[in-house]
Amino acid sequence: MEFSVAESRIGYCFKDKDLLERALTLPSANIGKNNQTLEFFGDSILEFLVSEHIFANGRDEGELTELRKLYVSDSALRPVSEQLGLDKLLIRGAGDTANKKAVPSAYEAVLAAIYLDGGMEEARKFVLRTINFNVVRRDRNYKGDLQERLQAIGMTPPEYISESTGTPSSPYFRARVMVNGKYYFGEASKKQEAEQLAARSALDGFLPSKRK
Repeated sequence: MEFSVAESRIGYCFKDKDLLERALTLPSANIGKNNQTLEFFGDSILEFLVSEHIFANGRDEGELTELRKLYVSDSALRPVSEQLGLDKLLIRGAGDTANKKAVPSAYEAVLAAIYLDGGMEEARKFVLRTINFNVVRRDRNYKGDLQERLQAIGMTPPEYISESTGTPSSPYFRARVMVNGKYYFGEASKKQEAEQLAARSALDGFLPSKRK
């Protein structure tokens, strides 16, 4: 593994290179030394740092909880991980191509590794540098928007078909919706979230001019 390449993409130089390697190693490549516990720890660190950042926006507890979910969900973390190139840096076992959760989980594992190596301030810098808190639509119901758009032009409401492609320990869903004879897809660790992403894809693909 070329640590300099990984560190350049992550934006942090590790004192303990083993931490970085562990953060990018999947269980399929190494049963005993992988990123599962780092992912678990990183999830908690991420929730704290995101909560800390959005706390001052004046919303009530329920709104803050929903807002935090948008930033720490798999669908939000996947493009962040891909932009950093973590999906290309993952150390996988032979034939391991079906672990959809590996890419967003890599972000959490790397965050935990940075915290253990450099402390909370370095972890905070990483989160604030890599997550764009202005990108995620905070109150958009894509399924509702799609249904309204279709009804407005005389089309029937969309129907969603969802299937589980994960495992009990790592749930994952793939949803599809047909609009005008074409399927649009969404994938996430929660069924509802996958359907929302499928609806957003349909808005982008079939009705791009209507997308806000």
